[in-house]
Amino acid sequence: MKVIEDSVLLHGKLTEYKFQQIFTDVDVLPFVLQKYKAGEILLHEGTDLHSLLYLVEGKVKATSSVETGRSLLLRFNHPLAIIGDIELVRHVPVQSQITAVTDCLCIALSFDYIYNFEMNNSLFLKNLLSHLSYKLQTSTTASRVNLLASVENRFASYLLSTTTPDNEFGLELQTTNIGEIADLLGTTHRHLNRVIRDLCERGVIEKSRRAIRILDEQVLEEMSQGIRYE
Repeated sequence: MKVIEDSVLLHGKLTEYKFQQIFTDVDVLPFVLQKYKAGEILLHEGTDLHSLLYLVEGKVKATSSVETGRSLLLRFNHPLAIIGDIELVRHVPVQSQITAVTDCLCIALSFDYIYNFEMNNSLFLKNLLSHLSYKLQTSTTASRVNLLASVENRFASYLLSTTTPDNEFGLELQTTNIGEIADLLGTTHRHLNRVIRDLCERGVIEKSRRAIRILDEQVLEEMSQGIRYE
């Protein structure tokens, strides 16, 4: 993590995401810009957290560890997501590991400041409640998917949650670590490879050494049943 001393950038992000509708006098609040590189862990599960983070640039994923040592995928977060809301309200350690999928920029506001000056701010509390309820909704969806959906359904949801438009070539997932994806989806490397091989034979996706490319997004949409990890 790198702290960015850039008042112009900070002011621009506060304006872009309408922080003035949540806080009064945003220009004098002790906000801190924090930059994370792709792959960097923002929060480790079980550690203490001291600041609320607003994701204003990039994409992160939330995972939860299980007794086997694997991690289950909970959701992907995009701006403007709040990280640390449960920890702020419940006074508990970090509940999920948060990892930067791309380079990310966050605006941090210390818990101490919030406890002292913002807990009677109805606009802040309303915004916090909105994010908490959305997080509950997505966690419920992720639990249902992880418990009830087939690996094929889960993989389709994962692909559609993680890929980005790539001009005329459809959608592409830049990854070679199938084992990590298998862990996130709660399955084995071998089972996921069978699913990938089947989808390739059906012409739904195409796999190279460096990437998985979506060839038939409509079929994946039907398989995912409209469910996303986000």
